Amino acid sequence: MNKALRIFSTSSTTTRSLLSCNTSLRGFSSLRQVLKDQIPSKQEAWKQLKTEHGSKSLGDVTVEQCLGGARGVKCMVWETSLLDPEEGIRFRGYTIPELQEKLPTYKAGGEPLPEALLWLLLTGEVPTEAQAKSITEELHSRATVPNHVLDMIKNFPKDMHPMTQLSAATTAMNTDSVFAKQYAQGIHKSTYWEHTYEDMMNLIARLPEVAALIYRNSYHDGKVAPYDKSLDYSANFCRMLGYTDEEFDELMRLYLVIHSDHEGGNASAHTTHLVGSTLSDPYLAVAGGLNSLAGPLHGLANQEVLGWIQGLQAEFKQKGLEVNKETITKFAWDTLNSGKVIPGYGHAVLRKTDPRYTCQREFGLKYMPDDELFRIVDTIYQVMPGVLTEHGKTKNPYPNVDSHSGVLLMHYNFTQKNYYTVLFGVSRAIGVLSQLFWDRALGLPLERPKSVTPEWIRNFCKDK
Repeated sequence: MNKALRIFSTSSTTTRSLLSCNTSLRGFSSLRQVLKDQIPSKQEAWKQLKTEHGSKSLGDVTVEQCLGGARGVKCMVWETSLLDPEEGIRFRGYTIPELQEKLPTYKAGGEPLPEALLWLLLTGEVPTEAQAKSITEELHSRATVPNHVLDMIKNFPKDMHPMTQLSAATTAMNTDSVFAKQYAQGIHKSTYWEHTYEDMMNLIARLPEVAALIYRNSYHDGKVAPYDKSLDYSANFCRMLGYTDEEFDELMRLYLVIHSDHEGGNASAHTTHLVGSTLSDPYLAVAGGLNSLAGPLHGLANQEVLGWIQGLQAEFKQKGLEVNKETITKFAWDTLNSGKVIPGYGHAVLRKTDPRYTCQREFGLKYMPDDELFRIVDTIYQVMPGVLTEHGKTKNPYPNVDSHSGVLLMHYNFTQKNYYTVLFGVSRAIGVLSQLFWDRALGLPLERPKSVTPEWIRNFCKDK
């Protein structure tokens, strides 16, 4: 039995899905081999970085940063992406427009494939079409969800929030964790990455069916369309959700790419990294990140934004108001003067329009320029930065990713806004698991920052 099959022997479900794949394992071993080849040089570079620069300061921490959630404190390393306040997100150095230009697509002129992004996030290299296709095939070969997880989802109360269901199902899938089983048997830390790789790819492969069953069981008849290995990752996900529109497939590809990663300090990424640093298996680590994503100050914000826009739309119709710059400006000021916020605007780091908003706006201009909700969002975009700048109580008056995603989904009759964060979660798993792989490959330690009491701060400042 070869080494790859020995690793899988601890999980019957994994073994069955593996054996159903091409027995030569060429599709999945290519990515694995690239990563295996990269690890020694990256480990050496990591050691050299610590040796040459370990004692140097990256900047002092202020009391305000300590009290304000460690905002802006440079104390994490994140391989896969970097967020610049002015420029926006870069994935392995590439902007979103560059991803749209360089990554393989399902059709000419289409949106980049999430499978291609996964290769890029893991290796730092733009994949060829053949390499991206090999990831699609590998994910298909690993996509069998444990029956007990499917049964659990079917028995959830229909009014249980979809993110609660996704978190619970992800946790329950750890019965198939290769890492957990191998660790329990006793393994050398130099092999952690191998078993993390298996869990990472299995979890990414299985999340679409889990997410689809949650959707179909919560809002429809509980039936999920048969898995279709002839399609790419996104289109197959759409079919299981119950959508056959190829435009919607393109939206899903874009959505899964742009929501995948947003550097390590955002809540879901940081939570996954923190849980993973304890050597919890990847299922448990991602479940922690999903629970963080479910908060209204993080991923849940997209449904709040849509609710606000729909409320604006309803009020304008009731009052017979036309949607234009003047009426939107007045509505914005009325909202702010009542002590409320404008959802979907502002960002903890960004100080310009979120590039993830911009690419969604461009998608809307291409596919739905006359959609009523899209026109409202577009008009809001034209006036809101000016209003918020004049208001003067926000550091960033520009829209973030949540300002647009719900409106695009609504156009295709995806109306269940409580579910939107589940799509975010499927996407975010791609980014956080790519980083978790390198956490294990590079041997990053248990994360344990130092906390201080308010009294300590007062005494310290007094002594100063």
